[in-house]
Amino acid sequence: MKKTFNILFYIRRDKADSNGRVPIYCRITVNGERSELAIKRDVQVDRWIPNSQKVMGSNEESRSINAYINTVRIKINDHRNKLESSDKTVSAESIKNSYLGIIEGSKSLIAIFEEHNRKVKSLINKDFAAGTFERYETCLKHLKEFVEWKYKVADYYVEDVNHEFITELDYYLRSVKNCANNTTIKYIKNFKKIVRIALANGWITKDPFLNYKSKLEKIDRGYLTQSELDTLRSKTFSTTRLEQVKDIFVFQCFTGLAFSDVKSLSHANIVKDLEGELWINTHRRKTNTEVHVMLLPEAIDVTNKYRDDVECLYKGVLLPVLSNQKMNGYLKEIGDICGITKNLSTHLARHTFATTVTLAKGVSLESVSRMLGHTNLKTTQVYARMMDSRVATEMKVLRGKLSDTAAKSGYFTIIDHLVTF
Repeated sequence: MKKTFNILFYIRRDKADSNGRVPIYCRITVNGERSELAIKRDVQVDRWIPNSQKVMGSNEESRSINAYINTVRIKINDHRNKLESSDKTVSAESIKNSYLGIIEGSKSLIAIFEEHNRKVKSLINKDFAAGTFERYETCLKHLKEFVEWKYKVADYYVEDVNHEFITELDYYLRSVKNCANNTTIKYIKNFKKIVRIALANGWITKDPFLNYKSKLEKIDRGYLTQSELDTLRSKTFSTTRLEQVKDIFVFQCFTGLAFSDVKSLSHANIVKDLEGELWINTHRRKTNTEVHVMLLPEAIDVTNKYRDDVECLYKGVLLPVLSNQKMNGYLKEIGDICGITKNLSTHLARHTFATTVTLAKGVSLESVSRMLGHTNLKTTQVYARMMDSRVATEMKVLRGKLSDTAAKSGYFTIIDHLVTF
């Protein structure tokens, strides 16, 4: 039976740029099956003639684009004829691949990324957190948009990824997507995993990241001072939601748990040791590392407050935690009411635990690292910085020791004599 075959050129109005120019696409149809590709040309929307599938006018640009469209049409027909004459499968996809010069066995970059994300999704709450999957999905979305923006194609092939591709992706994320330095580097790191998969499987033989250099910028991670924390704790809100959000925030400040870990806590995560002390025993959803934190009185007060809460009993959770987005929204309102100018967020509570509640009170960095569920002490050093108050306290202790030593040696007697003289 004879196959139906058609070539259609059209514009993508949904991809118009700020100047009103749109990309021209080609659609190949074989027996109702479609395959599309961008032809790497664009035109003003009002100059495209749909019925004629060409650009209006006789100026140099119009003649050039129309000639190129005719060339593409001829080449696609040639590739279709070659496939037919060589008894190969003739489909919309095979014709497009032949035109693009994609040889059998070539690997689609997008397909590799999509397969990776499919596996990550299937392992959520096992090997990966839901947030990890979402970040990979966002990275894939940016990658798809990048190859269309830069190369005017809907897909790219992993063997064509080189140093230039990576640096252009870096530029695109920073300029077009307006990503900050650290956000850009994190997306590039996500993409690098896909490249490592290709290397491990032998789909590429050279690492395109070999000469790519990037550096994360140090971020001044905020936290509440003891005075600010006391102000927030002592504040009572007439609105139930604000009071609940404040309580959850305070609980985080005195346990160091991340938002997702607090949200999933149940009474089964609270255990009592041989000395009668209450502890939180759980696993971090982000890294699946064990976390053991002794419940301080301030945190116990919060859990007792919601012991008989109807919502908590119904859901089988320890605390009535809202979504992260709603929590952060209410926290901004709470900050305004309390006169706290810092940007309150659920993650700020974790930093407050690491600094004001623990390190500033003399808890060792190693203990704080374990309670935060970090696998690397360097990570804790970023989250939990030393506060000036603790530095001052330790310097006073040092001064006292030096004074004792000096007094024993008679140093101060000599100094006093000199001053009197």
